[in-house]
Amino acid sequence: QVQLVETGGGLVQAGGSLRLSCAASGGSVSINVMGWYRQAPGKQRELVAVFTSSGSTNYADSVKGRFTISRDNAKNTVYLQMNSLKPEDTAVYYCRAQFGNYWGQGTQVTVSS
Repeated sequence: QVQLVETGGGLVQAGGSLRLSCAASGGSVSINVMGWYRQAPGKQRELVAVFTSSGSTNYADSVKGRFTISRDNAKNTVYLQMNSLKPEDTAVYYCRAQFGNYWGQGTQVTVSS
């Protein structure tokens, strides 16, 4: 059973930065497809960024050039560096391990204008 715990959310002004962390236990992030998703109030959950086991990355068009997904295999942790944040980035951010479809509990990110 893989457990994912997200941390790093909070309140930030537009233009600011945050780094989210997703610590995994019970499974290795290096051999799973790890992704960050977000869900804003009244909207469907959407993919933000994904990191495959081969090392390739994909991003939603809305975050390209601003967000970066990375991982530290030694710490079994996946990160999402978010720069130039906008109010429309406000959402609950979730970490997901695709193999087994494991989700974290989510962390709130609020960007004020």
